[in-house]
Amino acid sequence: MRFMMLVKGNSDYEAGKPPSPELMEAIGALAEKGFRDGTLIEQGGLLPSSSGALIRVKDSKVRVIDGPFAEARELIGGYAIIEAASKAEAIRMGSEFMSLHAGILGPSFEGELEVRQLFEPPPGTHF
Repeated sequence: MRFMMLVKGNSDYEAGKPPSPELMEAIGALAEKGFRDGTLIEQGGLLPSSSGALIRVKDSKVRVIDGPFAEARELIGGYAIIEAASKAEAIRMGSEFMSLHAGILGPSFEGELEVRQLFEPPPGTHF
């Protein structure tokens, strides 16, 4: 089963502050292991919302709103697509990723990671 892990941003992320070199090195090592064993399919970070746009439809009208967007803690800062045998395994992998942050950034770190299974159409179905 494939899952997407969505890492929530914070005020440092929205300010464009890069993660510490120590954290980037630890994430890189975990990613390398995941690519090697086939559990990590893709990963990436997103730029702050100030460089993005929101496209909204209401009353059949399309409206484009340039960033930045209000609630930094609700924004996605990065993602990973993983292969896991179960939801429990995906949660374990997400917990390992967030434990890296807690271990390196210390007790003041607060963060969130959402785990969602990807929709996979039945075999032979094309969308």
